[in-house]
Amino acid sequence: MAPTTSTTSTTSTASTTSLASVILEVTDPEAARRFYTAFGVDDRIGLRASDAPSTGFRGFTLALTVAGPATVDGFVAAAVAAGATPLKPAAKSLWGYGGVVQAPDGTVWKVATSAKKDTGPATGEIDEVVLLLGVQDVKAAKRFYADRGLTVARSFGGKYAEFAAGESGAVKLALYKRGGLAKDLGVPAEGAGSHRVVLGSTGAPFTDPDGFVWEAAAPRTPASS
Repeated sequence: MAPTTSTTSTTSTASTTSLASVILEVTDPEAARRFYTAFGVDDRIGLRASDAPSTGFRGFTLALTVAGPATVDGFVAAAVAAGATPLKPAAKSLWGYGGVVQAPDGTVWKVATSAKKDTGPATGEIDEVVLLLGVQDVKAAKRFYADRGLTVARSFGGKYAEFAAGESGAVKLALYKRGGLAKDLGVPAEGAGSHRVVLGSTGAPFTDPDGFVWEAAAPRTPASS
């Protein structure tokens, strides 16, 4: 996850777009639903059947922020037990403690905490979910989204930008330079084809400069239903 030592804020009234939902496109929705229920994130995402070609890094990750290292370990263990592949074992880092796994459908998930020591027992609670889009130019992508009405909550030059939570509050949107994001996740940056994720917009449909598709949001069907 990105550091939290400086902030900037900008607003735009050009439109009312915000992130209303995140839908993962998967080959086998039933299998994916079972996995995400076991992982404990089924109420945060939707699922849709798709066989769109996709190779290598899909250009995004979903990051869970939790209270402490023991809770990180619990989520990582649940994911691996349900069929996820470990990409980076949970370990201490400069910014805290975290690990990275890849779900059976190919989606990369990061679980992290800013705490390096536990102050209580492990819980199954998620403090925050962030959808990190790997983009070629963070500053340009930030302007693109700000022009569509998203409010920048935090920004770190050309490396990282995070937007205020949308109406649903289930998932926040953030931007990370693609190469930096891939390095943080422990995967090669190369990839082609579909991103295999669709973002629900409270405004009009659009596609951003990096090919991430936004569609008019429909009522979200959780992965567990």
